[in-house]
Amino acid sequence: MAIDPDELDQSGRELAAMLKHLRKQAGLSGARLAARCNMSQSKISRIESNKGHPSLLDIEQLLRGLDSSPAMAAEVMALARIAQTEWQDGRALRRKGLDKKQVQLAGLEASSTMFRYFLLSMVTGLLATPEYMRASLAEAPPEQQAKAVAMKLDRQRVLFDRSKHFRFILTEQAVRYPLIPPHELAMQIDRLASLSHQPNIRLGIIPMGVHFNSGALNTFTIYDETLATAELDLGAIVFRDHRDVQELISRFTSYEANALFGEQARELLADWAEHCRQ
Repeated sequence: MAIDPDELDQSGRELAAMLKHLRKQAGLSGARLAARCNMSQSKISRIESNKGHPSLLDIEQLLRGLDSSPAMAAEVMALARIAQTEWQDGRALRRKGLDKKQVQLAGLEASSTMFRYFLLSMVTGLLATPEYMRASLAEAPPEQQAKAVAMKLDRQRVLFDRSKHFRFILTEQAVRYPLIPPHELAMQIDRLASLSHQPNIRLGIIPMGVHFNSGALNTFTIYDETLATAELDLGAIVFRDHRDVQELISRFTSYEANALFGEQARELLADWAEHCRQ
């Protein structure tokens, strides 16, 4: 996933400009092209002004309406696929306030029904204790930290909505990472074991020593089968292209095959919690 954030930002503008140029080159007005593609003129305008996220199907419809050559269509579709990926700069998000990120996540959780989390190095907020949350936000200003912790705790209510289904895969490193003192980490591990009993939660643990064929691993989350995010130190990448989302679902499924669930997972968690208490 070696993606240049600047390339992602620029690709949307380039795609919009290219589509507008092709329409004018074809001698079509926005209304005429909209009629050909069975779209609204306002949607064409939003796409050409880079104010929306057109799907690949939208782009294919436009290219057919423009009678684009196969070579030009291939060039535009390649650019569209890059534009389907969004870079969320971590510094910019922190400047806006941590609460903005929590509102965004709450919106995704409200609109989705199936969640897949692969957690490589730390526990995610939905599974975290208040102590773990505060430690993970230690670099934030105190006023932002308190508000973000309260919002994270409120978001955890979604775990008890039986209409939603959660699948968490955590590596041993994520579970045992010493972000907080040992006695607090033991309580965090106990929380994971407790949540694994929930009927709408499937929680798996991958012990150290498991070898993966996919190479480098990333923490990622998949919402239904429509959107996925991958977390990096400097920010997050948002994938909307169906092929990217399906690739991450395939990876998640392969990680599940290497994970321990149920009593096996809880026994491992109990051993690690006891080790912390000692």
